[in-house]
Amino acid sequence: MYASCGHAAAILALGLAAAGATLGPSVALWQSRAGLRVLRLLSLGFAGMMLLCNGIMVAALLRHDFSVAYVAQVGSRATPPLISAVSLWSSLEGSILFWGLILGAYLCGFTAVTRRQSGPLVGWAFTVLFAICAFFALLIVGPADPFGLMSPVPADGPGPNALLQNHPLMIIHPPMLYLGYVGMSVPFAVAIAALIRGELPAAWLKLLRLTMLVPWLFLSVGIVLGSWWAYEVLGWGGFWAWDPVENASFLPWLAATGYLHSTAVQERKQIFKAWTLTLVCASFLLTILGTFMTRSGVFNSVHSFTQSPIGPVFLIFLAVVLMGSLFLLGGRAHLLEDEGRIEAVLSKETAFLCNNVVFVVFIFTVLLGTLFPLITEALTETKLSVGEPYFDRMAGPLGLMLVVLMGVGPAMPWGQPNRQALMRQFLAPLAFGAGVSVACMALGLRGPMALATFGLVGFAAYVNAALWLGPGLRTARRRGGLPFAAIAKSMMTNRRRAGGALVHLAILVIVAGITGAQSYRQSAEASLARGESMDLAGYTFTYEGAVGRQEPHRFAAVARMRVSQDAKVLGGMEPRLNFYPSQREPVGTPHVVTLGSTDLYLSLLSVEPDGKRVVIKAYVIPLVSWLWRSLPLLVLGTLVSLWPKKEQLWPKEGM
Repeated sequence: MYASCGHAAAILALGLAAAGATLGPSVALWQSRAGLRVLRLLSLGFAGMMLLCNGIMVAALLRHDFSVAYVAQVGSRATPPLISAVSLWSSLEGSILFWGLILGAYLCGFTAVTRRQSGPLVGWAFTVLFAICAFFALLIVGPADPFGLMSPVPADGPGPNALLQNHPLMIIHPPMLYLGYVGMSVPFAVAIAALIRGELPAAWLKLLRLTMLVPWLFLSVGIVLGSWWAYEVLGWGGFWAWDPVENASFLPWLAATGYLHSTAVQERKQIFKAWTLTLVCASFLLTILGTFMTRSGVFNSVHSFTQSPIGPVFLIFLAVVLMGSLFLLGGRAHLLEDEGRIEAVLSKETAFLCNNVVFVVFIFTVLLGTLFPLITEALTETKLSVGEPYFDRMAGPLGLMLVVLMGVGPAMPWGQPNRQALMRQFLAPLAFGAGVSVACMALGLRGPMALATFGLVGFAAYVNAALWLGPGLRTARRRGGLPFAAIAKSMMTNRRRAGGALVHLAILVIVAGITGAQSYRQSAEASLARGESMDLAGYTFTYEGAVGRQEPHRFAAVARMRVSQDAKVLGGMEPRLNFYPSQREPVGTPHVVTLGSTDLYLSLLSVEPDGKRVVIKAYVIPLVSWLWRSLPLLVLGTLVSLWPKKEQLWPKEGM
């Protein structure tokens, strides 16, 4: 029953999306208000069918209906109900089904935002969105059908991937990435509509920024949570390995971030119009490329799915979108002529231009390192690998350039500057940055690159903190009253400036955390019998014994460790190895304890059957927790930028 109902709902969703994609061009060309109403009804129907499909699959997973192919693939009677429910996105077919649900939600969101509008731009945007919906619905009905029937019906299943059962972040991290990935469809549709019409009015530009900020926020949160998952689950003491699938999420983030900077110049100075739309198209294209990397099986990664028939289909879709985007950019971008120009070298416009150049170089660098082994193997049948050294050598200088621009750009004026006033404006931030480097040296930190990075972070943080706090503090001093109230009022008065400063501060916190973790991490490995200890960075780790714990879906071997510093006991840690029935090798779960800004990190590598001896890998990692602590600031800054003003997004008349 589940299979037939789910398959029928998916077919209906495909029909609704195809109808919308077919009707859309005529609605745009004839500017039909009645046709737009039909498109909006079709969008609600598509979203409803996707919701029904996903609900049916979750019910089948919870009821352990192994006659459904996807349930037989990822379900298990021993799996806890919550893990069974979130198994929806744990494998290929379910992840595409979940993608369709989020796509339907974004389609409804676009319908709500443009509910008062008519005109060709809205019609063309609906056409593009429905075409994307039709493609993913076709995958669900065809090569990625999760509702296939199993014969004979198995009595039980293997359960989801063991790595995905080891941490609660599995419940949050994938949906955040999906919300970021799928959401790139909406700004892409808005940009394509502008290219088809050869116009980009102010209201449409505002909509473009709004529809990009939302998925950018989700993608940012998903990337940070993904690094946290890798840190907490994989047991290697790291958080980012430049894995091809990690890069697949980073690439569209770079393009989207470049767009968000470029659009600020476009709105203020009416320049970079074609370039702004190019970055929007690139964000969506890199999203589809990342999806191909994850689901085609061409890359070997803990994140990727197995070999599947949808790889070639995604490649064809990517080629069609790429050729269509290039055709429109080449043939219609000239209609979006810049109305302004860069007036001075020392200006905010120039800083934004440099910022975009660095982002493009960053994208090319990561893309080259990710795809080069694949291209080489296809052409020469020689397997090569591009590892962390390449990415670190290239990404380090580019990242520092962006840090510098995060300090220089916000402080620069629009247009012609007063050079003397500009020089005075940079004195305090430069002095603060130098003071940060000196303070780090006084604390015993060494390494010229790390000290320089901390200094540049201090410089940029001073500039952005002044942008965030300065106007409110000056108002409080001038008029009296509480500084907090004045700061809050100032933030609401100029949301974009304050929100951008908060996001910059969050990124700077992440840069500082990465620098500390990579530059000052220490590790040691030892084989310990009961009562034996190992020392690392002033901490003593003593092995007290091992216990076995039988859980419904796994067996865990847990090592009990006592941690002390200067003969003072700090507490216990329990790294473990989890044994799953469907997994030949055990899956480790490290134990992480954060003491201030330093993490103690223990991984259990092996344990003897009687528990008399274990092999432990210990890490002491400073500042790494700052990566996850940056999330509230990142979310707050983006929400401040998104918070609507009193005036309507759209003028009363449509376009």
